[in-house]
Amino acid sequence: MFHTSSEEDFRRLSLEIKLLENTAQVLQSRINFVNAALADLRMARMSLEGLSKEKKGAELMVPIGGGSFIKVKLEDPNTVIAGVGAGVSVEKTLPEALNSIKTRIEELEKMNETLNQRLSQVIQRINEGRTKLQKIAEELSSK
Repeated sequence: MFHTSSEEDFRRLSLEIKLLENTAQVLQSRINFVNAALADLRMARMSLEGLSKEKKGAELMVPIGGGSFIKVKLEDPNTVIAGVGAGVSVEKTLPEALNSIKTRIEELEKMNETLNQRLSQVIQRINEGRTKLQKIAEELSSK
């Protein structure tokens, strides 16, 4: 069976749009992951900034999840056990921990910006492709 150039263009463009839509979904998933990590790091930064104002022996309410808290006494307000990745944690001073978190937030914000730019480009290509696809469909239906 012979296919016209327009039919082949229609099939090719349809496939390209589907691939771009899949790419957009992957990018959106990555953006969601980065946003969750940013929210977590920002919460950690706020917690550490609050702790920096406390003295040894201060009574604190520590959230344990589900809207529940436990009372604790602050033993050493200048020592933080900070995660460094791959399930590894190290002891840092409070200023060192805050600096590490600040750096990680900056890195994730840059990554988020890059991912959002790429997503915008992909969405633009999808929209351009759909416009072309509609024109081809109109050509084919008029034949």
